[in-house]
Formats: sequence, C-alpha cells, structure tokens
Amino acid sequence: MLDMHLAKLYGVSTKVLNQAVKRNRDRFPVDFIFQLTKGEADAMWSQIVTTSHVLNRSQTVTGSQKHRNPDFLPYAFTEQGVAMLSSVLRSKRAVQVNIMIMRTFVKLREIMATHAGLARKIDELEQKYSKHDRHIQAIFRIIKQLLEPPPEPIDPEPEKPPIGFRG
Repeated sequence: MLDMHLAKLYGVSTKVLNQAVKRNRDRFPVDFIFQLTKGEADAMWSQIVTTSHVLNRSQTVTGSQKHRNPDFLPYAFTEQGVAMLSSVLRSKRAVQVNIMIMRTFVKLREIMATHAGLARKIDELEQKYSKHDRHIQAIFRIIKQLLEPPPEPIDPEPEKPPIGFRG
C-alpha cells in the first residue's frame, strides 16, 4: 500500500506518516517498506489516469498529497510494513485501521488460495478428460462410418440379355 493511501486511512498527513517511519527506521527493513522509482511512480500515475475517464491524479489524493512535491517519491508498504505501522502510530484510529487492514490481507490470501485450488482442479479435469475426448472422437468416427450407406457393389460383368425368343 502506498504511503498516501495509508495516511488517508489513518487520518494523518503523508508527511506525518513518513516522519513516524523515519523516526523508527530500524522497525522498517527493506522487505517492509520501499520507495518507488521515478519510472514506477510515473507508470502508476499514468495507469490511474488512463483506466478512468473521470479519475486523475488530483482526485486520487487528498490534502497535502494534492500539492505533493514530485521530487519526493511515494513509499510502498508490504503487509509486514503495514503491521509495523501500528507500533509507530498509536492513536485509537491507527489501531482500528490496522485491524481492518490485517483482516483484509487475510481475506485476500484466502481468496488467492481458493483461486489457486480451483485452477489446480480445472487443470486436473482438463488432463483427465483430454484422454476421454480422443476416445469419444474415435467412437463418433466409427458411428458415422456405420451410418453411411454401404457402397454399391461393383459388378465386374455387364448385365447380359436374357436368352430365348422375345416377341
């Protein structure tokens, strides 16, 4: 999650959130928080703008983010980084927001696990029935052959005229 979104949830400015993180830098190793590169930030903003006709950068940010200095690139927090924020931001709102975010992460993991299990089951069925498909196709070919009328027998000799008087 980006610092600006977390700040909005926690009811603080992005600057306050980032200052709290900087004061407690030892609690936020690189696998908890990282700063986006200029290219990543630009790509993110261009995706937000192009995916909606109404949405633009100023509509995605509030308060101090509207006039955010483009020289300051946003920070992104991993799940562990968001959890660590609860030890840095100590308001009642921060605790409630953290609980809500953690529950959301758990729900996302459950959904992803369900989709992974479903995808695995589909693959298993696909492999199982691909063999059946070949057998079924062979059966249909045989049935079609049986439904075709038998070919006319080829008589090697032309029909001879009857013997005897015709009158």
